[in-house]
Amino acid sequence: MDTRVWFSRRALKLHAVILIVVPGFLALCLWQVSRAIDGNTLSWAYVFEWPLFAGYAVYMWWRLVHEAPEGTPPPASAGDPAAREQQEKEDAELAAYNEYLAQLAEQDEAAGR
Repeated sequence: MDTRVWFSRRALKLHAVILIVVPGFLALCLWQVSRAIDGNTLSWAYVFEWPLFAGYAVYMWWRLVHEAPEGTPPPASAGDPAAREQQEKEDAELAAYNEYLAQLAEQDEAAGR
């Protein structure tokens, strides 16, 4: 596994956040348990809610650490002919589409729109 995923600047920030959020949520859960035992019946809902929040925070942390940041090109092997062929096909399709859009713009200009 690539260790750069775990030690990038973005990942380190996410680690710091999760190390604060999860213990905080669990402390809030314990606080609600003590209130519920003292007779506050509404606190029983929070007793189960705070661990769910903590679980969701861990899930999102995992997803965000492993997701590629925006602007990162998808990994492709430089020597892979299939990947190179697919890229050339996509480039040709994009060029054709851009040409089509340019023709539409010219038609709009000619029509005075």
